[in-house]
Amino acid sequence: MIEVEIDEAAWSEALPDVAAVVERVASMALGDVEGNVVILLADDAQVQLINGQFRERDRPTNVLSFPAPDSARPHLGDLILAYGVCAAEATEQGKSLSDHLSHLTIHGVLHLLGHDHEMDDEAEAMESEERRLLASLGIADPYRQDEPDRP
Repeated sequence: MIEVEIDEAAWSEALPDVAAVVERVASMALGDVEGNVVILLADDAQVQLINGQFRERDRPTNVLSFPAPDSARPHLGDLILAYGVCAAEATEQGKSLSDHLSHLTIHGVLHLLGHDHEMDDEAEAMESEERRLLASLGIADPYRQDEPDRP
């Protein structure tokens, strides 16, 4: 089960179907894995507060992933996305907000499933899975520097 909570109205104003987009993409990223995920669509201030509390970084970021411990199963974890950061990145990168949100949701869900990008080989494997999932949605490779996503 995917639960989407919208704490920042700008998400719904920019993307009226934002909850459906996030739920569909998160479900696809989970594949056959059974479990619950909570996705919070927040504002930058809320993400900055959480980022400071849990990661000791006093700034907002695009997405935060909090994998649940095995003892919390079937809950797999939580994602939190910051509207201002995500919208600015999408504009800066020449992407639609929906495509960028789809990418960040997939990225976050993969973290909940144990993927990481600390080491080069881990990053390559994770990015490859992101590319595969995004391609199935018709979304361009977010890691290609010479070809931006669809507008």
